[in-house]
This record gives sequence, structure tokens and C-alpha cells, in this order.
Amino acid sequence: MAIDKSLVSGSMVMLVLKLLEEKDMYGYEMIVALREKSDNVFELKAGTLYPLLHAQEEKGFVQSYEQEVLGKTRKYYSLTKEGKKQLKAKTEEWKEYSRAVTNVLGGAGLAYV
Repeated sequence: MAIDKSLVSGSMVMLVLKLLEEKDMYGYEMIVALREKSDNVFELKAGTLYPLLHAQEEKGFVQSYEQEVLGKTRKYYSLTKEGKKQLKAKTEEWKEYSRAVTNVLGGAGLAYV
């Protein structure tokens, strides 16, 4: 089932920050990881990811650096201390939202994080 893009866009920052909490990654690596971890639900496009990363970098939540790998220079992103705080806040916000939606939809039979 296709997921409405408006539902996905509100959580994308949190998901990208979560990926970077696990390890530093370059853009395409994030796209693949998100797709794999979500069982192909999240199909993030480069045109969506890079503006999101640049915005998070401007806010001080991620930082970037270049590294040469197999003769190619790749731009890696890492989570900053402020980014970790933002991830924690976004995760708590998501949990509260998820609980509320689950309660409205019928409670106990639905799983939430």
C-alpha cells in the first residue's frame, strides 16, 4: 500500500537523524538504508534528501565532510551533539503523536512505538 506523502514528510527529518545516529553516511547510502529498514515504504529521492540535509546542517544538527573512497570523493554527514538532542525531542514528539492516533483509531489492538 502506498503511504500518503504528507504523512511521510513530517517524520523524514527524524528518520534521517536516526540513520545518522547509527553511523556517518553519504546521501545515496541514506536513501538505500531508509528503503531497506522500512521494507520499501520510504522511497526518498535525492531531490528531497539533499535540501533536508542542507537545512539540518544550517541548523547545526548535522555536519558534513568529504572523504575519498575507491577514488571517488563522497560527502558524508554526521550527527552533531545538537542533532542528538533534536532527534530525542522529535522521537518523543513522534511517540506522543503515535499514541494519540492509536487511541483515536481504537487503542489496544494497534501497535505503536
